[in-house]
Amino acid sequence: MSHDAGILQTASVSEREASLIHTEDGMLVTKPGETLLATLERHGFLVEVQCRSGYCGACRTPLLAGSVAYRQTPLAFVAKDECLPCCCHPVGTVRLPLKR
Repeated sequence: MSHDAGILQTASVSEREASLIHTEDGMLVTKPGETLLATLERHGFLVEVQCRSGYCGACRTPLLAGSVAYRQTPLAFVAKDECLPCCCHPVGTVRLPLKR
């Protein structure tokens, strides 16, 4: 599902393409099929996480720009300006307020 102004869409397209993630430390490139959390961890970012499936909401992160997609609707509440990196895939370019 994609998160853009509160609208959810399927994630299948975003999972097949690499995306860009802008952080306070620079720019990261996702691998196709990789969750936002996997990309962040691969680049040394420490993100609080517990369930890794969208159930708990521990990884809830502000989404400053762009949109993300979810394979399944997360059980945790997600506001329109937030994302759950553990289970979402960026759609195109996103901006997050994160530092290593």
